[in-house]
Amino acid sequence: MLSAAPSTAPGRASGPEAGRRAGPALLALVALLLALAPGCARRGADDALPDPPAVPGGAYTVALTEPDHLTPGRTTSSYALQVIQGLFDPPVTLDPADGHAVPLAAESLTSDDQRVWTLRVRPGGAFHNGEAVTARSFATAWNAAAYGPNGWGSNGYFSQIDGYDALNPADGAQPPTRELAGLEVVDDTTLRVTLTAPFSQFPMLLAFPAFAPLPSAAFTDPAGYDRHPVGNGPYAMDGDWRHNQRIDLRRAAGYAGPRPPMADQVHFRIFTSKDTAFTELRAGHVDFMASVPAARAYEAKRTFGRRYSVRPSGTMDYLGLPLWDQRYAKPELRRALSMAIDRRGITRAIFNEVFAPADSLVAAMIPGHRAGACGDTCAYRPAAAKELFDRAGGFTGTLELYFANSDPTYEQWMTAVANELKQNLGIHDIVFRKMSGADLGPILNGRKATGPYRQNWVVDYPSVQNYLAGLLGRDNRTGWSNPAFDDALARGNAAATPAESIAHYHDAEDIALAELPLIPLWNWQDQTAWSSRIGNVLVDPYVAGLHLERVTVRH
Repeated sequence: MLSAAPSTAPGRASGPEAGRRAGPALLALVALLLALAPGCARRGADDALPDPPAVPGGAYTVALTEPDHLTPGRTTSSYALQVIQGLFDPPVTLDPADGHAVPLAAESLTSDDQRVWTLRVRPGGAFHNGEAVTARSFATAWNAAAYGPNGWGSNGYFSQIDGYDALNPADGAQPPTRELAGLEVVDDTTLRVTLTAPFSQFPMLLAFPAFAPLPSAAFTDPAGYDRHPVGNGPYAMDGDWRHNQRIDLRRAAGYAGPRPPMADQVHFRIFTSKDTAFTELRAGHVDFMASVPAARAYEAKRTFGRRYSVRPSGTMDYLGLPLWDQRYAKPELRRALSMAIDRRGITRAIFNEVFAPADSLVAAMIPGHRAGACGDTCAYRPAAAKELFDRAGGFTGTLELYFANSDPTYEQWMTAVANELKQNLGIHDIVFRKMSGADLGPILNGRKATGPYRQNWVVDYPSVQNYLAGLLGRDNRTGWSNPAFDDALARGNAAATPAESIAHYHDAEDIALAELPLIPLWNWQDQTAWSSRIGNVLVDPYVAGLHLERVTVRH
């Protein structure tokens, strides 16, 4: 899943700090000293309090970055999906323990050949406005997301379904139809789905919120619906989305699904700065924060004790490259850029070693991850990088780096990367393009970036395929394509079981790493913190994030 991306004021990577790699390290050191200073970051007296009893009721507040949309199929932003997973039940969810698919809005999902699937809708399901959830509710939602001219952000997730190509002509022409040929509404409770080829991991894919059903209201007033979506999940909107301020949810009356909510209300407070959000968490004005800034990890641990958690994560950061720009066309130049970056130095200085340097396109927690798959290309080899860079013809003009303003560490690590490209490769004309995630997303999705950009992937389901297809499949942000890569992915998809598919996915990863359309940087760990007011906090590494419905509140 692509998280929200980059913010608007351009700024040069130059000036008094240019070329000084101690800058990020100094920031981290200051944060550490502040955390250890007397009277600072003390562990609260309430740290020893037990979790609230498992009694329904109460309200709690979650820190959030401004989403781009709240209609499931229109977004792949992790910020949006945290809200959406409370409002909607997709066909299945993923078990937090091992990632296998568990029925949610679907009663069952079956196939004899892994190409034709039968989805049976859970009986009695209803949207928050009382409209029944039927097989057509799913088909209509999927058709809308897959229809290219709509420009919905999750469009590519539907590429496995027969008829997708007709809805997304390669030449940009008007599609001859608005419906996927592979969807057949058999009756109110049965949807038959025909894929373009066998795909053993299709059940896991259906956990992504874009596959949630939509009511008719989503299409009568799309803009109004996006401000106040009507879902089928455990929570309903409580008033309209107040952009850049808050989103409020309340317990959905009449919800009869398998995720009964504990709290009566969930309030999302929207922040432009994660540092500000963390300060509000410490002050008791926020109850949960999903991504504690890495520079404040020591402070968080001392302040929140057992209510601060560091868990393995499926999230990865990359440096994406705009291959439509001929300056980035040579794989040799791209490898030189990669070898000029000191991943371990950056993760030490900026992320307090909570993040791990990447050695693959895939996070270490994923079955099928291969340690060292990237080889020397992901190792810090400045001399070899310069030699390869010169052999590739070097770089001319301004190098622009795109990133979001939603986390201070984004600018810190981009500054470190810029300094290393200057020092190790001699690229001195470097400009920052910093903007909001909401502004950056369309630039990246529309292939309008004119330089490398922060690319982030939040895993949707535990498979190597999710990274490779999501990042480098059809219509990816880099503009890269390779038939051999596509063929290897297809062979993996058609394997009888997910385990049997891994060798083929490794072949695809090797092709991608050889050509390097995007550069692996580091693997996140999830750093979460919460107040003593809430308990039963479960954050899984897949698309669900915080399980809103499970949280209990002291009241």
